[in-house]
Amino acid sequence: MTTNKNGRIARLSECSVFANMPEDMLLELAKIAQEKVVPARTIIFRQGDPGDSFYIINSGEVTVFRKGKEGVETELARLGTGESFGEMALLTGEPRSGYVEAIEETRLTVISKDQFDRILKDYPLVSRNLVKQLSGRLLRDDLRLEEETERRLRVPALSWFDLLAILSLSLLFGIIFNLSNPNGIKLVPKSWSGEAVSTVSLSEAMKKYSEGNTLFVDARPSSFFEQRHIKGAINFPLALFDIIYMMELSEADREKEIILYGKTISRLYDEQVARKLIIRGHKNTRVLSDGLSGWVKSGYPVEP
Repeated sequence: MTTNKNGRIARLSECSVFANMPEDMLLELAKIAQEKVVPARTIIFRQGDPGDSFYIINSGEVTVFRKGKEGVETELARLGTGESFGEMALLTGEPRSGYVEAIEETRLTVISKDQFDRILKDYPLVSRNLVKQLSGRLLRDDLRLEEETERRLRVPALSWFDLLAILSLSLLFGIIFNLSNPNGIKLVPKSWSGEAVSTVSLSEAMKKYSEGNTLFVDARPSSFFEQRHIKGAINFPLALFDIIYMMELSEADREKEIILYGKTISRLYDEQVARKLIIRGHKNTRVLSDGLSGWVKSGYPVEP
């Protein structure tokens, strides 16, 4: 029994979600986790199924794929020993967003939703590891789906006349979409077209930063955050807002001052995340007026 338990601890420690976890925590996980053997070509769960378990691969390999509305399958990833899956539906409460199938006989460690929720509550480090893993997977899945869509919709070379006509129509429809859809990409600054989120100047933001009582939030996708960000800022990607909010700010003081940044050429991530925070009661939320570029140009602290 002890040998088997030690084996479970070793397998759990190989999973990136539980990386750097203390041995006593791994021991507790080993006690509650179940093990399961799945034959080759077996569907582990289907798209639309409720999320009821988190899985770690002890040995073997699985494929993750998604079916579109027309039944077209897109392979998103292949996962092997030490990797995990099934966490997204547990965190969001939404149905499974794809299928997972065993390519060969696969041995799994299975943690139920109730146990998984308790782990997240008791061990914040696991939550941070999950957010980091999910950020990478969302970016990967988006790229795969985009590539697959482009491949299926690829058409023969167009004449200049056809190209100009398509671009003109695209621009027209884009303007109509943005005028009718509040979630569209804004063609003019928000301050021109409606009430804007309050802003804070670089000098005032630096003063707040030096005082150390203000939370700085980077609203860009994780890939941008990892390249460079304000030192000490936390990453709040728009796509993962609900998950990260639950883990980081759901029980935070709503009077605490928050300064956001995250403007890119095509998206105002900072304003979108700021509005979500304000809706949740964080009224003392402002956007850094000159963004990260202004902060860097002023020589203020950044990392890495």
